[in-house]
Amino acid sequence: MNSNTAKAQLLGSAKTPAEEPAKTPEDSLGRRTPQGTVNGFIKAIGDQNYLRASQYLVLSKRSYRKNAERVRIVKTFQQLLDQGGNLSPSSIISNKETGRTDDDLGTGVDHVGNISTNKAAIQLYVENQSDDSQPALWLFSSETVESIMDADIKGEKTFLDRVLPNVLIQKKLGNVPIGHWLVVVIMTVASYLLSRLLIFVLAFLIQKIWKKAATEKGEAVIEAFSLPVQMYLTVLLFVAFTQRMGISIVVRQRFSIIIITISIVAFLILLWRMTDFVSMFTRSRMNRRGRISAVSAILFLSRTTKVAIVFIGIIAILGIIGVDVTAGLAALGIGGIALALGAQKTIENFVGSVSLIADQPLRVGDYCRVDDIKGTVESIGMRSTMLRTSARTIVTIPNGQLSASKIENFAHRDRFIFNPIFNFRMETTPDQMRYLLVELRSLLYAHPSILNLTPIVRFTGITNDALKVEITAYIEASSFEVSQEVQEDLLLRMMDIIEKSGTSLAYPSQTLYVARNIPPSSEKAAEVSETVKKWKENNELQLPKFDPKRVEELKNSIKYPDDGSFNPDENNTII
Repeated sequence: MNSNTAKAQLLGSAKTPAEEPAKTPEDSLGRRTPQGTVNGFIKAIGDQNYLRASQYLVLSKRSYRKNAERVRIVKTFQQLLDQGGNLSPSSIISNKETGRTDDDLGTGVDHVGNISTNKAAIQLYVENQSDDSQPALWLFSSETVESIMDADIKGEKTFLDRVLPNVLIQKKLGNVPIGHWLVVVIMTVASYLLSRLLIFVLAFLIQKIWKKAATEKGEAVIEAFSLPVQMYLTVLLFVAFTQRMGISIVVRQRFSIIIITISIVAFLILLWRMTDFVSMFTRSRMNRRGRISAVSAILFLSRTTKVAIVFIGIIAILGIIGVDVTAGLAALGIGGIALALGAQKTIENFVGSVSLIADQPLRVGDYCRVDDIKGTVESIGMRSTMLRTSARTIVTIPNGQLSASKIENFAHRDRFIFNPIFNFRMETTPDQMRYLLVELRSLLYAHPSILNLTPIVRFTGITNDALKVEITAYIEASSFEVSQEVQEDLLLRMMDIIEKSGTSLAYPSQTLYVARNIPPSSEKAAEVSETVKKWKENNELQLPKFDPKRVEELKNSIKYPDDGSFNPDENNTII
């Protein structure tokens, strides 16, 4: 062993570039996939190259050696397809070397069509003839070929061959009799007219049977379904007519992509119209309920759905015509992630607006408080909500932030609390206090705008400079402004009661109040004491609780508004 060899063994041999995997050699006939086999066979018989077409069939050695036998088998196959055969559209057949793996057939076998005539019912299969160590080679299976060879079609002609003049059969366009192309055009027009007639009859029957067909909603539903259903009927009638008449399989297979494309477009039109119908119906419903803020969300969702319909339709049509959209979808997925990251706040605000519309914590026109901001809701958009404050300024709050904030909605109150606290002078006598407690509570019982709940009027304490009385009741009013009017009336009436009792309100000792000192009225105090004395003698002192009979007598005994107040008629307008 020389030194160079030993050195190489110690250091290891130099790394060679990674060998590229061997590529599968292309098949000159395109038989690596089921789709390539079917397309190659149709092209070969369209070119009338029957020997080439025979190479797409599994033939016995004896049949393969005889060119005339190979041509006979292919022509029989073509005639069967023309008479009542149907091959799957090219875009539906698998374009992978493994074939379809999601069907009930065994591995390496795909179903690509069928033949149904008066004397034959044949299922068409293609089968991978190679093992795992060799490139795929898909051919029409031996079972299919044997069924074709056993079919007896001698002397049989298609409907077109019997009807069309020889000149239209002998003259060819694209290796197809010109008469077949003329019949295709005629059948297209006939299928369209017949479908329109069927749709008219169907709509007439629906209007006779369905009572709501004459309503706006019924007409919208019929309008939404009419065009897509007509397109589907046209396609179905065209396929049925061309197959029954014996149109060449070459022509029908070329039209298969157009037929599937029309079917997809019809389905997309149906989705589009149903989106319009649902959007229109939902918007009208929201308008009737006064949920104006939901209309913008419905419009946004409707437009988003339509964009999705167009996007899905483009992908589906590109896939049908054979364009590989996998790379495009991957690129759009990456772009969508980048867009979502860049528009994170926008998406957050949109989700917030959806939650606001769904939960409805506030509506347009509601007076509410969001954190430390008070105002009336002016509008609820897809990105933000605008509040008009008492200073007549507009505050814009992003919906993402709004949905996470504490919202206090004053418009949803079913009652308004009335909770004044009175501090009376220390000179107030116990009888005067008893008089105040009874009369103040009587006022609350008697007032028609106080909710029919037991009001609370309590002598709650003696402070350093006053006697404290707390009042709690609830005002029943339609709005905050009306509750303010009732509160004003109650306070004025309470001032009258306080003045009549002979005492007065106290002022905090730390406040300097410069005024002429008016001593408490001894006459009123004596009068109040006499009143309370009579209550006690007659067991009518309504403390600590009121007599229920007395409560019933007091209810609604006060006239509100009071005499002398402006009280317009129903036809007048309060300004």
